[in-house]
Amino acid sequence: MVYYITKVCITAVIVVLVAEISKRSTFFGAVLASLPLISILAFIWLYIDTKDTERIAELSTQILWLVIPSLLFFVLLPVLLKLNYSFSLSMTLATICMLVGYGMIIYIVKL
Repeated sequence: MVYYITKVCITAVIVVLVAEISKRSTFFGAVLASLPLISILAFIWLYIDTKDTERIAELSTQILWLVIPSLLFFVLLPVLLKLNYSFSLSMTLATICMLVGYGMIIYIVKL
């Protein structure tokens, strides 16, 4: 149980750290957020839990494919905001576009 709580706390600290750094500097917040920290932590936790490197390789490959639709979100959100759409509408549309992208990539690649 202590191990599980440790994993949750470390992961939560990273998310809060990105938010707090972004308040002061969006550039440095973006740098930290763009690092694959969650993926790296997932690989570490998975290895500690299973020692299954084949599973980690599979997870890494699936993450690679799923980054593509995630990029749709990051392209569309700033465009919509710069077109003066409300934050809520921009987030909603960018999220829907990303989810459709996920569906398409899962269908195409057969993940």
